[in-house]
Amino acid sequence: MSVSTMMIVRFHKIKVLVVCLLFYARLSAQNSVSAFAFIDYQRSIPKINEILKRKEDTLMKQFAEKGLKWPARYVYIRSFKYDSQLEVWVKNTKEEKYRLFKSYKVCAMAGTLGPKRMAGDYQVPEGFYYINEFNAKSLYHLSLGLNYPNESDRILADSYQPGGEIYIHGSCVTTGCIPLTDAQIEEVYILAAYAKDLGEDFIPVHIFPVNFNVPKSVSYLNKFLVNFSEYSSFARSMRNAFYYFERYKDVPFVMVNSKGEYVTEDVPPPVEEKKGVVEKLKKKPPHAIQPIPEDELARTVDKLPVYPGGNDAFQSFLNKLSAESVNDLDDGQVKTFVMVEYIIDALGRPVYARVIHGGNDKINENIEHAFTAMPAWAPATHTGKNVPIKLKQTIMIGAD
Repeated sequence: MSVSTMMIVRFHKIKVLVVCLLFYARLSAQNSVSAFAFIDYQRSIPKINEILKRKEDTLMKQFAEKGLKWPARYVYIRSFKYDSQLEVWVKNTKEEKYRLFKSYKVCAMAGTLGPKRMAGDYQVPEGFYYINEFNAKSLYHLSLGLNYPNESDRILADSYQPGGEIYIHGSCVTTGCIPLTDAQIEEVYILAAYAKDLGEDFIPVHIFPVNFNVPKSVSYLNKFLVNFSEYSSFARSMRNAFYYFERYKDVPFVMVNSKGEYVTEDVPPPVEEKKGVVEKLKKKPPHAIQPIPEDELARTVDKLPVYPGGNDAFQSFLNKLSAESVNDLDDGQVKTFVMVEYIIDALGRPVYARVIHGGNDKINENIEHAFTAMPAWAPATHTGKNVPIKLKQTIMIGAD
């Protein structure tokens, strides 16, 4: 290679290096401007600018009183459905442990324990989310959007109508979100906006069924699991994540497997619980014990079982049951959908019933008893023989 050729090659290498350095410099500058501009953009919104002028000094004083550095670079939010509570934890470096800034009382929580699985079920999601929207023009004063449905929800929730538009918001009303008072959402919104401004693009929001440090709440969860044993694995993953944070004061690492299940590190509670939090309780009401194994139930039939009096009579039974359950809706709840599975045996007897979605303790107990107390049906048949079969029925309780 000639000297001139070598010089040309070196020139091109230097040119490529300079171009790369300029590219990364511009990219870094863009990211810095983008991060810096977020809080400026928020200030450009008259409503947010007024809130910042009114609330920022107060927040700074609250931080100072607790020995916290303002503003927080990292924010972690966790909410407890049964306890109607939302906590905001903060820190300023990745190496620090999170410290609790404040706990807020959630105005109301729609639905029951358990994750959200379809649109219109009024369920507040449970699981691991992050803030993906800052809405200063919300109908509910201010709102912070959550990335529901997440990867797990997209696998396990209804594939056509999983629901969406889940927010932490103000106005103290809810139909499946996490509502705070206007004054509270202003604080949370400002804290989250500053964290995003400082580079936290994915502010974690973890929604737990209960606060596992509260014995009364754990007891309620145990009772819930008596009739909803399929929820045990999900609740266990939530418990593990809760105790991971309690132990390390750091956000747990969560994965989603091919079945849509959360995979979390198995972390025992600080003090061994006497009865366990997510273990199945052995004692179950008779109607919740399936007497016929799955492999003995008919998969296909020539004729479905028939309620005495036919479909019209069965619909009247459902309407009556729905009307009787309205008064047992949770406070602030106007409607819920309940799905019950039940077995009609080869003699036409209803021998098993269990609500698998929706409702609450009282509603579900009444529905399960009502289904097992039904009169005998004309049994299902297959190839000329009477066969047992498991059926599912959705019941709407409340206003259309």
